[in-house]
Amino acid sequence: MLLFLLLMGVGGAAYAQEQIRIWQAGEDTRLSTSEILFSDGGANFTVGEKAFDASTVDSITVVHTVTVTYSGDQATVDLGHAPKVTATVEGAHVSILSTNEKSELEFVLQGESTQGSLTYDGPLKCKFYLNGLNLKSDKGAAIDIQCGKRVALILNPGTENVLADAAGGEQKAALYCKGHLEVEGSGSLTVTGNTKHAIATKEYLQLKKTTGSITVTKAASDAIHAGQYFLMSGGSVTLSGQAGDGIQVETVTLSDDVTPNPEKENNGQMFIRGGSINITAARDAVKGIKVPGDLTVSGGTFTILASGDGSRGIQVGGNMLVNEDDNTTLMQIRATGTTYEDEETDDEDRCIGIRVKGNLTVNAGTIQVANPGKYSYGIKVSGKYTKSPNATVQANVKN
Repeated sequence: MLLFLLLMGVGGAAYAQEQIRIWQAGEDTRLSTSEILFSDGGANFTVGEKAFDASTVDSITVVHTVTVTYSGDQATVDLGHAPKVTATVEGAHVSILSTNEKSELEFVLQGESTQGSLTYDGPLKCKFYLNGLNLKSDKGAAIDIQCGKRVALILNPGTENVLADAAGGEQKAALYCKGHLEVEGSGSLTVTGNTKHAIATKEYLQLKKTTGSITVTKAASDAIHAGQYFLMSGGSVTLSGQAGDGIQVETVTLSDDVTPNPEKENNGQMFIRGGSINITAARDAVKGIKVPGDLTVSGGTFTILASGDGSRGIQVGGNMLVNEDDNTTLMQIRATGTTYEDEETDDEDRCIGIRVKGNLTVNAGTIQVANPGKYSYGIKVSGKYTKSPNATVQANVKN
């Protein structure tokens, strides 16, 4: 009877803007429908054309969809029937607030504007589908997600999506997420960061196997800046035009801003398991990849050019491990810059292909580092350097 009442409640709330998720043995079936039909006194029911035995259903949830459509200097918001969700629209600048602590929310962002933005805040994990979105803000970030939970960013298949923030603001990035951002979907995303970073997260940033292409053409600071850790399992990342680092991980600290937060797993680390990374580090003293902790590579293709004076293709503050546990690993790095002298401290930094302050262990894969730059190094390791016979390292190694 309880399940029957639950079903009746869901049936009464299932409009075109909602999706029903029916859970059976830990797996869910997602259906878009406006009608649930019962039979046999509630023992069986159908959703659309799919039939269910009520006794096998563990639970049912409703996913509410909010659609934001941009058009020039205007934006429209369809809240559907999402409970406890409000939207404020000023021209093409949209602010959405949710106080809903029970139902999942999904957002579809589409259309085009050079004078728009989206700001969202809510208490639950959520999903954002970019459906051919071309959004360039004239004040603040293009997308600012203030939700501190897990946030999925889906690049809809076959779509090209473009984001850019306004210049001279206080925003941290053109695309910012306060929580954990997980990117997937085979579409493309191009981001320009005019004030600081192009893409930034306060917690971890994950690129899943299904991720399409992510391109940063310009950033006033880092192209990608991730708090806690960065995990890449697939996709194609191309970064250039950044004034700061290509991909930088930031260690999440306690309130003293010094002590690493022990509750944050993998804090200050980076994991590359697949996909391709193409980075140009052309400014002085910048890094293509910068990791304060450990870097673990278990697959993927790297193409990195460190052409700035004192630049580094990869800089690792902890240990670096290279293997092929997940995919084939190929790292091709060129250090063409020369020495950079800091005018304030008089310190000199050489251009280096790979700089590891801890241990470097290469169990499998191929690493090719060329350092034609004057006074440059190929690979420099402060700790222990170990290479397996199964691995190929073509580089000048200073240890």
